[in-house]
Amino acid sequence: MIEARGLTKRYGKTLAVNDLSFAVPPGRVTGFLGPNGAGKSTTMRMMLGLDNPTAGQALIDGKTYRELRHPLRKVGALLDAKWVHPNRSAYAHLKWMAVSNRIPISRVDEVLEVVGLSAVAGKRAGGFSLGMSQRLGIAGALLGDPEVLLFDEPVNGLDPEGILWIRRFMHRLADEGKTVFVSSHLLSEMSLTAQELIVIGRGKLIAQSSTEEFIHAATENTVKVRSPHLSKLRDAIAREASAIRDEADALVVSGMDSARIGEIAAANQLVLHELSPQRGSLEEAFMQLTGDSVEYHTDLTEAADQLMDVTR
Repeated sequence: MIEARGLTKRYGKTLAVNDLSFAVPPGRVTGFLGPNGAGKSTTMRMMLGLDNPTAGQALIDGKTYRELRHPLRKVGALLDAKWVHPNRSAYAHLKWMAVSNRIPISRVDEVLEVVGLSAVAGKRAGGFSLGMSQRLGIAGALLGDPEVLLFDEPVNGLDPEGILWIRRFMHRLADEGKTVFVSSHLLSEMSLTAQELIVIGRGKLIAQSSTEEFIHAATENTVKVRSPHLSKLRDAIAREASAIRDEADALVVSGMDSARIGEIAAANQLVLHELSPQRGSLEEAFMQLTGDSVEYHTDLTEAADQLMDVTR
């Protein structure tokens, strides 16, 4: 269990984290989301004792990170994939971590095998690609077989196979009862990986819920309908639908579920070629709820026009 209790961090006049409280339960993959500058990295650094909070506490099973006797046995973390001495081999780096926390050296070979780096165990970490460095960082997080795992942008630099692997692996860790806390800007990936979400903006908690509840609360569910009789169908459902939008030989209907649309079509002997519920995306929900917390807004249309002017 990870807990933040009134967690606050101030850098001079800048309030990076503002009275933040939440709990991350075991047995689920919990995503940690927020716009750039929201305070995600600062929060994770305070959890790991790398930054001291101005106020409040970050606790791992009721203790601060610095109170843990052998921290790598309790908490595994990947914050910076390049945090490795470039002249050390992958094996030597992990062996040093194991010795410092009284972890059996045999565990080094085990985690290298898990992350697929056994063949390059003797090579200098400084020559690794970003994807290989990410895998080495994940190996370090797993070294002590900890109950709690924190990952900051774990799929950065990974190829599609690697992304699928880490997604499945995090689910497996959660299924084993571990606490898995992962921060990422890749919202499409988070929608597939995270079962729970904690969303912050400007250092404050915006939402904490299941991923499904978060999307449902912030987006509108609609139904897409295609039919050779769209005009008649529109007239038939107009009295019950809250809104109907035309979209490329189809209707997008709000305020009515697909079952009711099908019943009305059948009653009016109207043929349907498609009747599909349209679920809101995590990206849409995220933009809806964090729009006021974005530090730098960009008008994409204006930016595109400016780019065209420069290239002419």
